[in-house]
Amino acid sequence: MTERQKFSTFYLDGLLFGIEVEKIQEVLNYLEITPVPLAPPVVLGLINLRGQIITAVDLRQRLGLNMRADSRLSINIVIRSNQDALSLLVDSVGDVVEAGEETFFPPPETMYPKNRDLIRGVHKLDGQLMHVLSTERAIDWATI
Repeated sequence: MTERQKFSTFYLDGLLFGIEVEKIQEVLNYLEITPVPLAPPVVLGLINLRGQIITAVDLRQRLGLNMRADSRLSINIVIRSNQDALSLLVDSVGDVVEAGEETFFPPPETMYPKNRDLIRGVHKLDGQLMHVLSTERAIDWATI
């Protein structure tokens, strides 16, 4: 029997992505972002989550996707990395899906090399591909 994993899904620029459920602390509607001078472009700023200051990372920009329209508010997916919490800004949140090894494939060769490092692979689901985000690589400050 193959091992199955649960993924929390979200959308960026019409593409489906997934993060392992156990890596997510919480999902929040838009929170006000305070800009940080001289921060990398993918860091939109800081958010205040019940007194905890958290870095907000724009996943669209990190993945080289089209910029979000100013009128669209992002959703915060707060993840835990070591002892720090970070907010990944996404367009919308999908469902929790369960997928097994039988639907998993490595990142396509046609994917930009920069993005191939950020995507662990894809799951072929009913009529769509779910890109599995490597949260560790997406928030690796050395590669930003």
